[in-house]
Amino acid sequence: MNNKDVVSRFLTEIQNNKNLDIIDELAAPDFIGHTADIHGTEELKKVVGDNMSAFPGLKITIDDQAAEDDRVFTRYTATGKHEGVYRGVEPTGEPVTYTVVSIHRLADGKIKEGWRVVDRLDIAHQIGAIS
Repeated sequence: MNNKDVVSRFLTEIQNNKNLDIIDELAAPDFIGHTADIHGTEELKKVVGDNMSAFPGLKITIDDQAAEDDRVFTRYTATGKHEGVYRGVEPTGEPVTYTVVSIHRLADGKIKEGWRVVDRLDIAHQIGAIS
């Protein structure tokens, strides 16, 4: 499996199929998530699980993806509904659509590092947490 396939499978299995076990399969045990200060796969599962609780029906569509050397760059669109607590905001039932840009670094077929850019202010606005 090439690096783009690893990242595509990682993202879609987690987000679309709610499969947290894929983290153990495709991420290195010493994974570092730079954006959310995540160290290791257990912390990654917690952060991802919290987001799943807030947006349980969230689905993603990969819009663009490119790979160079050991890095994979992905832009994807996420759509769902705010049905659980998100960053202290009680569920509103409001729909959300947002774009994520991610970079993953791989080694030996596993995701070792990740960076994400997402407009959390836009999400807060969509769920009615701010006006």
